Amino acid sequence: MDENKELVIFQDKKIRRTEYNKEWFYSVVDIVQVLTDSPAPRQYWGVLKGREPQLLTICLRLKLVAEDGKMRFTDCVNTKNAFRLIQSIPSPKAEPFKQWLAQLAKERIDEIENPELAQERIKEYYELKGYPKDWVDKRIRGIAIRQDLTDEWKSRGVEQEKDFAILTNEISKATFGKTVQEYKNFKRLKKQNLRDHMTDWELILTMVGEKATTDITITKDSQGVDECKDSAKEGGEVAYHTRQELERKIGRSVVSDNNFLSLAGSKKKIEHKKKENQD
Repeated sequence: MDENKELVIFQDKKIRRTEYNKEWFYSVVDIVQVLTDSPAPRQYWGVLKGREPQLLTICLRLKLVAEDGKMRFTDCVNTKNAFRLIQSIPSPKAEPFKQWLAQLAKERIDEIENPELAQERIKEYYELKGYPKDWVDKRIRGIAIRQDLTDEWKSRGVEQEKDFAILTNEISKATFGKTVQEYKNFKRLKKQNLRDHMTDWELILTMVGEKATTDITITKDSQGVDECKDSAKEGGEVAYHTRQELERKIGRSVVSDNNFLSLAGSKKKIEHKKKENQD
């Protein structure tokens, strides 16, 4: 999953979301936090559920990234039921939040009808953060290659989130000699998306490994986690040999501890853009 799609921001507050049955579902706890500014939104939601138990009928328990970085089940609502939830929470932020949700829903419908719009919005997001255009183009291409790979895995019996992580780690270890978490530690990252902090060559080699894995998986007709794991390792080895040859030619490692955490002025650009959208 792409972390930039799984998180949206309303007035400086982060709201987790996930796609389910071609709809966005939003964290109820995060919505409560936005509307109430409560220091204990989980407890607030617990009291609200006790007072209005019918609210439970509009929620689904879906997995979202928790504070500890792990995927955990939490109450979520789609856009329609978010409006129902808002009616139960007295807040001066209710109306602007409704308008914001309606805009997100419209954007989702537009993206379903024209998938290129989604790519354009992602590009705009990265450019506002200060990433150079040629890097953004590689990142977008990498997202498409990753999606092809995960779709292939799903069609071959890979279903659990932990299994996707295992397979991804096989590619990463074979390509770079590090698991995803080890690579994040190497780049001094915490909850940030590793790929958003890769250099050009790291992105390219990641694409090579995942594209090779997709083609090897199809050619070998790998089924289930174990067989897909073997194909993932082989795909990563293709990227490793590419990396090895490149490093021999240029005389240095392309594995870098550089990251993009210190992009100058990026926050101001994003905040300015968000304000423009809300005006």
